[in-house]
Amino acid sequence: MVKKILILLTATYTMLHAQQVMEEVIVHDDITRSYILYVPDSYSSLNPTPLVLNLHGYSSNAGQQMIYSNFYTLADLEGFILVHPQGTLDNQGFAYWNSGGITEVDDVGFLSSLIDTIATDYNINLDRVYSMGMSNGGFMSYTLACELSNRISAIASVTGSMIESQFLNCNSEHPMPVMQIHGTSDLIVPYEGNENIASIDNVISYWANFNQCSLDPVVSNVPDVNLLDLSQTEHYVYDSGLNGTSVELYKVIDGGHTWPGALIPLTGNNTNQDFNASQEIWNFFNKYDINGVINNTTTILDQLPNTKICLRNIDLLGRDILKSNFVLSIFNDGSVEKKNTHKLN
Repeated sequence: MVKKILILLTATYTMLHAQQVMEEVIVHDDITRSYILYVPDSYSSLNPTPLVLNLHGYSSNAGQQMIYSNFYTLADLEGFILVHPQGTLDNQGFAYWNSGGITEVDDVGFLSSLIDTIATDYNINLDRVYSMGMSNGGFMSYTLACELSNRISAIASVTGSMIESQFLNCNSEHPMPVMQIHGTSDLIVPYEGNENIASIDNVISYWANFNQCSLDPVVSNVPDVNLLDLSQTEHYVYDSGLNGTSVELYKVIDGGHTWPGALIPLTGNNTNQDFNASQEIWNFFNKYDINGVINNTTTILDQLPNTKICLRNIDLLGRDILKSNFVLSIFNDGSVEKKNTHKLN
């Protein structure tokens, strides 16, 4: 995987040369910290712009997370600034985030300083700063929700969780929109948790209660459009929270320690391809600022509630297609239609 990502990194940096992709450093607590900043071409200093923190997993790095999550393509489409911070090295030489307070590294302070640094150079909407992450980066996003909530509007965790002790020490200052994406066959961060890691159901319950959401979730099945990913997904939405907040869970049945929708396979792990985690995370973030739900996020599709629009046509393997005898059509209302386009003469 590492070799494959390194090759992709080289190719991607070449393709993005025209974009503003910068590797920068700042010094925090006498430690030089690095990060990769992605600024879309659409950025204008005249417009306050949302900022998304995208945190890598344990033993990974900022560049790998940038490529694996593929979130920068959404930054181009949606116009937000994206930053991929780099963790420090532990005693074994692996990059990590101090999400459980196990060392003296002040990652909360570093990320707060990073927000300040970027906001000095760019017109950042400080009411719209979000954190997301993979695995250890997901743990760190929960830490920010607890310890830096005055600067974070919403968080998302993919294959991450919370340390059991965090429930007692979490001091979020406002209702916190939370999205969790997790596979039931994750062997690295078990869905059921362990003696140190909270189960995903307990994490969801904590935030749904904290936000005073409805504890009777709206449950739906994500259409199983890819028949070869060996997994299916259930979507749970706990809504009607304070300030319009919600808590969402994508429970990937038989999913592994992976990022749904990622094009890079991880050996021994099922990567669900029925939905794109990055797209769903941005859709979730885009609903909220630091004060709760944003009331002016209507789109053209929102103005056409009775119009059923086909979003994609795919084959049985989940691939976008133009022509096929058998087509799965995915519509904006969440429905899927199977069509046999073969016509007998």
